[in-house]
Amino acid sequence: MARILLIDDEKMARALYGDYLAAGGHEVTAVGTVAEAKDALARERFDAVVTDLLLSDGDGMEVLELVKSNFPSTEVVVITALDKVDPAVRAIKGGASEYLVKPVSPEALQHAVSRALTARQLLRENEKLRQHVALLETAQRIATTLDREKLVQTASHAFAQTTGAATVLLYLRPGRGDAFRLEGVFGSGEGDREAVEAALRPHVESAGTTLQKIAAPDGFTAAWLVPAADGDQIFGHVAVLFRQAPPEEAEQSAQYLARHLGLALRNLGRFAEVEDLAYLDDLTHLFNVRYLDLVLDRELKSAKQTSGTFSLLFLDLDYFKSVNDTHGHLVGSKLLVEVARIIKGCVRDNDVVVRYGGDEYVILLRATDSGGALKVAERIRRTMETHQFLSREGYGLQVTTCIGVASYPEHAQDKASLLDFADRAMYRGKKGSRNVIYMASSGLEATPAARHSVPTGPRG
Repeated sequence: MARILLIDDEKMARALYGDYLAAGGHEVTAVGTVAEAKDALARERFDAVVTDLLLSDGDGMEVLELVKSNFPSTEVVVITALDKVDPAVRAIKGGASEYLVKPVSPEALQHAVSRALTARQLLRENEKLRQHVALLETAQRIATTLDREKLVQTASHAFAQTTGAATVLLYLRPGRGDAFRLEGVFGSGEGDREAVEAALRPHVESAGTTLQKIAAPDGFTAAWLVPAADGDQIFGHVAVLFRQAPPEEAEQSAQYLARHLGLALRNLGRFAEVEDLAYLDDLTHLFNVRYLDLVLDRELKSAKQTSGTFSLLFLDLDYFKSVNDTHGHLVGSKLLVEVARIIKGCVRDNDVVVRYGGDEYVILLRATDSGGALKVAERIRRTMETHQFLSREGYGLQVTTCIGVASYPEHAQDKASLLDFADRAMYRGKKGSRNVIYMASSGLEATPAARHSVPTGPRG
């Protein structure tokens, strides 16, 4: 059953059409003027509006415009005695879902209203689906962020945007066993922050493992503390403050994001352990070959279990030896560090960038097929080509790169062969024009015995 507003200045028409709609199981409010229609719309919410175009005190187009401006999800069916094209075109362009010419049969009216209501329901379901997809994507961004500062910024903004909160505060532990510390604030001015922080601090210290609705600080109507946990370990709390009533699904969304924030914080801890195990390159602070070996094993296992895909990019700088020969090894080392920053800026946070040795880099692109990998490779190649390296130091060097691309399972199903495919494709570019990308192909097949070792120096 739907709530329908019927507008017609003819009493007989109101009674007739009202009976038609009531017979279809709808609740009908019937009025005879534009003024009465405005009053009804101000008092109640309707699923659909059925209006005549010619009214005694105005034009049905005025009603149509009013409804679409203020209640865009309410469908409008226009009825008129004018059997002309122009009014129909104006009504449809104005947002009417149906246009009926009098006399209107019960079946035609019920069918038109039913179609309009079905379209409304589909739009609402599509909007809800889009919201769920957006929530999923936001949660994935949080869960895969391995930079603490960026994680705090991303999570603070995500909680505010997703829940409709006016202010969000993130309390995290700097280290295991430490007290919670305020690390992120979104939507609160410096003047408000101290007062809000003072009001929230006692609740944070005693907060548990479930969402708590706490006394709202002055100026807010509602306040929640949401634990950022993974399993039974709490890594932080998110204070979500509202100035108006929270949206219907805000609580569920906040808890969903908080679980992914907890996962991200656990991953950050694991990442710190990875650093302690010397999985980082000393010069560029990218991952090193030892970590590449580890992560490739994990990625292959995951891809085989899920029938997934991933790709490798093998990069080698063009004529890098000339940089060392001309400017010295210190400048060459600084250039390698800047190249690392350029590459990191061209890929996603959850992709893995490795300094393979010398002036070679390997990038693991998660959940990316060969087509997607080519696009990333071209982004890197173009960015390198147009970048002025070490410009702050006064050099302004131009450096290009050759890139080889190989994908699992398209080109190979083991890590040694994948690396060999990508390396051979890259080396084909080194023997040609350079500053180019090559895809692994049958003509560049790796041999079963092929193995990679860390190069002792640049290929140039």
